[in-house]
Amino acid sequence: MEPPSAPPCRVSVPWQGLLLSVSLLTFWNLPTTAQLTIESVPANAVEGSDVLLLAHNLPENLQGYYWYKGESAMDNQQIALYVIATQETRPGSVYSGREKIYPNGSLLFQNVTQNDTGFYTLQTLNISLHKELASVQLHVYAELPKPFITSNNSSPLEGEDSVALMCEPETQDTTYLWWINGHSLLESDRLKLSESNRTLTLLNVTRNDTGPFECGTWNPVSANRSDPVTLNVLYGPDSPIISPSDSYFGAGTNLNLSCQAASNPTAQYSWLFNEWPQSSTQELFIPNITTNNSGSYTCLVHNSATGVNRTTVKNITVLELVTKPSINTTTNTTVTEQGSVVLICVSYDTGISIRWIFNNQSLRLTERMTLSEGNSTLSIDPVRREDDGEYQCEVYNMVSSRRSDSIRLAVIYDPTTASSGLSAGAIAGIVVGVVAGVALIVALAHFLFFRKTSGASNQRDLTEHKPSASNHSLGTSDNSPNKVDEVSYSSLIFNTREPKQPIPALSVSTAAETVYLEVKRK
Repeated sequence: MEPPSAPPCRVSVPWQGLLLSVSLLTFWNLPTTAQLTIESVPANAVEGSDVLLLAHNLPENLQGYYWYKGESAMDNQQIALYVIATQETRPGSVYSGREKIYPNGSLLFQNVTQNDTGFYTLQTLNISLHKELASVQLHVYAELPKPFITSNNSSPLEGEDSVALMCEPETQDTTYLWWINGHSLLESDRLKLSESNRTLTLLNVTRNDTGPFECGTWNPVSANRSDPVTLNVLYGPDSPIISPSDSYFGAGTNLNLSCQAASNPTAQYSWLFNEWPQSSTQELFIPNITTNNSGSYTCLVHNSATGVNRTTVKNITVLELVTKPSINTTTNTTVTEQGSVVLICVSYDTGISIRWIFNNQSLRLTERMTLSEGNSTLSIDPVRREDDGEYQCEVYNMVSSRRSDSIRLAVIYDPTTASSGLSAGAIAGIVVGVVAGVALIVALAHFLFFRKTSGASNQRDLTEHKPSASNHSLGTSDNSPNKVDEVSYSSLIFNTREPKQPIPALSVSTAAETVYLEVKRK
């Protein structure tokens, strides 16, 4: 940078430097008694740029400036001397040719390097030979290149290996940062950082440690971030899984088994049937299977990188599809109520189960129904009218089911007799209870009758009998002390009705009795 008085052709610094020069001239012309100071502009310089060491609060009546490298004025560290009267610069012992002193005492450093980092001292000399010193520290940082990550093991083995990731290149005065899966690193028991944070170590790696990993570099003048890096963690195979999960298949269908195991790299697959080798593929396909294809199927998986082998065995049973059954009966399917019926489900299949269907729903057994072992025979005894309907039997195994044609059971019953749904014993118990209740009521009525009539006869010995009117009322008839109060009571009637439909073999005689009671008192 040149002072404003210099010809334009000699300008070799940016326009920002010219503005600084104008401000310096202003400082030059202002008298001040403040302390001499030096300011670095900029405070942190990028390597290769220019830096101005700007002088503030210069003393008056100066005749020259001395610039030194370091914090003291030592002749062997002198950069240059500037004579104000002649505007002459005299190089010192450490002058590099990149330094320039301005008339206002400021020092311009051109094309600074990291080696220029350090303290610089300005000494002023006035006409009275009085000296003043001021120092400033210059910080020069390299502009950081884009970092990259190196690894001591890019294909570690899960559960066994550790990996050291290093952020390159190594630079001075640099802060190193790390990211995993786009998130700032959280240190854990398995993640360790070196003292400078430049090296990240993953202990006992797992398949979840693949990354991506990124590192970043930062200093006061620049920042940068590496490209993401992933690890190829070798693992597996895990225990294989055979699908589908079904163990029973119908004869005549196609058997398609698939084997899957987590592995890196991808595992190699092979099959065994009853210990005999089959195809070396991930899927096993057998068309139009028969019962001869029942047995144990083994899936073998192998990882050539880890050297691990795993197997899974699946037992498969092939069953014939069931055929349609039929229903036979040992009796007529038209039966009278209280009769019995036996239904037989006929099937020539083996290894089957049987269930019964009534009116298109699963049959709910009652105490009148019994099933034989294997459910092939259904007996109903006694038959009731609610058993009337459509019956089917269904045969099934693990892969198929078939229903018979329906057979109609017609129940003939006396329409004048209600179906209580109760057994004969229950009905007899109810009748006995009713009879006992009626007898208890009649006995109570007789007891009350005799008690009241006995009391009335004693009263007649003391008073005159007077027929009661139909409209007697409570209380005295007049104020005469010789009058008798009459109290009339309603009649108590016990009347039991005969049932509309008498119960066979049981006969209960009923009677109606009316008791009139009248009590007189004085």
